[in-house]
Amino acid sequence: MKLLRFGPTGQEKPGLVDADGGIRDLSGEIDDVNGAALDPQVLARLKRIDPASLPLVDGNSRMGPCVGSVGKFLAIGLNYHDHAKEAGMDSPPEPILFTKHTNCITGPNDNVILPRGSEKSDWEVELGIVIGKHTKYIDEKDALDHVAGYCVVNDVSERAYQIERAGQWVKGKSCDTFGPIGPWLVTSDEVPDPQALGLWLDLNGERQQTGNTSTMIFSCAHIVAYLSQFLSLQPGDIICTGTPPGVGMGQKPQRFLKGGDVMRLGIDGLGEQHQTVMSDG
Repeated sequence: MKLLRFGPTGQEKPGLVDADGGIRDLSGEIDDVNGAALDPQVLARLKRIDPASLPLVDGNSRMGPCVGSVGKFLAIGLNYHDHAKEAGMDSPPEPILFTKHTNCITGPNDNVILPRGSEKSDWEVELGIVIGKHTKYIDEKDALDHVAGYCVVNDVSERAYQIERAGQWVKGKSCDTFGPIGPWLVTSDEVPDPQALGLWLDLNGERQQTGNTSTMIFSCAHIVAYLSQFLSLQPGDIICTGTPPGVGMGQKPQRFLKGGDVMRLGIDGLGEQHQTVMSDG
């Protein structure tokens, strides 16, 4: 299934995508696409529903973040060898964990707003893992059984805040609108191999990033199992898994986002995002 949320900001309703690409309203079946709805038994019940029996939604409706009430938005840094190289860093011996605070989450086609004083805001197309079960001390061989599905994430990053100013990466990763997710949460049964997905990002119509999850340093299963050794993962938590090469920081000369830029990005089978960049004052 392709699950989504549609409607005005803060008033999103749950939906799914039918075989013809139409949006069907799920609000008569579940309250939201959130942790409670991602329980395996709930997902199994939703899969038995004939989409044609659900109300058809106006195709012009805004697409909201594909998961609501996200508890934790975790991220893995430098998870592609080529991206680590372009960043001038060694490939890490263990996954590098940081957080994107949930205030950054926004819809897949909402505007990205550069914070005041931004100098080096950057783009990063990433595969997002959405957790479906309580997960703690899980073995790698069982890790993907705890995944409800996958989605596209744009891990927008203000590099000056992230790297050049004192402290950790979080403040460069958590600015408002710096976490577009969606358009859909694609359930794991429709993603037989998360390590075989092409991903890409265009800026103003020019291809910047082209990659494949097969070149990750640490696989999705490894990441879920690894994180579960340090903290419990809850249904509805999202983990973005790193970006392939082609970010603005790694280019010569470096290139960063400015007002009026347009980003378009996607992952095989998981849909596309489209964002216009705006300046906050």
